[in-house]
Amino acid sequence: MVRRIDVTGAGGVRLAAWEFGDPPKTDTARDHERTPGVLLLHGLMGRASHWVSTARWLSERHRAVALDQRGHGRSEKPSQASFTREAYVDDAEAALEQLGLDPVVLIGHAMGALTAWQLAARRPDLVRAVIICDMRASALGSASQREWADWFRAWPMPFATLADVRKWFGEDDPWVERPNPARGEFYAEVMHECEDGWRPVFDPDQMLRSRETWVFDAHWEELAQVQCPALVVRGLDGELGRAEAQEMVRVLPRGEYAEVAEAGHLVHYDQPEGWRAAIEPFLDAVRSAGDAGRL
Repeated sequence: MVRRIDVTGAGGVRLAAWEFGDPPKTDTARDHERTPGVLLLHGLMGRASHWVSTARWLSERHRAVALDQRGHGRSEKPSQASFTREAYVDDAEAALEQLGLDPVVLIGHAMGALTAWQLAARRPDLVRAVIICDMRASALGSASQREWADWFRAWPMPFATLADVRKWFGEDDPWVERPNPARGEFYAEVMHECEDGWRPVFDPDQMLRSRETWVFDAHWEELAQVQCPALVVRGLDGELGRAEAQEMVRVLPRGEYAEVAEAGHLVHYDQPEGWRAAIEPFLDAVRSAGDAGRL
């Protein structure tokens, strides 16, 4: 099953949320109330469909919904909309309230992980647990922002075919150290066909505007305010180093750590089985604790 649910974000921006699997079967209203909600938040340039494989196995025991964040996927991309940290967090808060997911487990990748822990810090009443996937808490700085701007300009757009998209992002991109077919597939998923070829569904300028609202700041203080259980996950070849990840776990009041071998930044895309093995025990523990609390 694939089901789209329209929700309204901050400032009236229309957002698309998606269920990619059937919710767990329940026999009674009381059982339905016990079904844990999960909200999946993609990273910068991502989209909800990047979570398909995760959402499908989650749906065996949870109500799992993935959100196209503003400027991404099928959600609105108003040229004059706000792309601040506050706007993204407000959107996630509005979405989980409208979807009836609270108290929710937030699972975020990269920028989506930052949104997740900022929302958990702000609204502890709405969030029962957080999974942070390959997102740094330290400031990245102006050099990083310039590198991203240069990288966007290097894209050979428009791409003639989706095969060209897969090849460039999986092999030819200067940022690729060795061939990575999963990376090629990841970026093919965010392209659409235009009159002159294949282009991203997002506006690169909006992506840079989004990014500049968080790359210059560190986010340790908000991390320390997350009172619920939190799991920090990194790919061994990802952007989040082991030392920083372990410091994040130390700062989190109830932090835990996991890593996925042979995975880069796109952990859930590179190694879906390793990703599941890393997060499923944490989710089971959260669910068990929640069930015990209702007895």
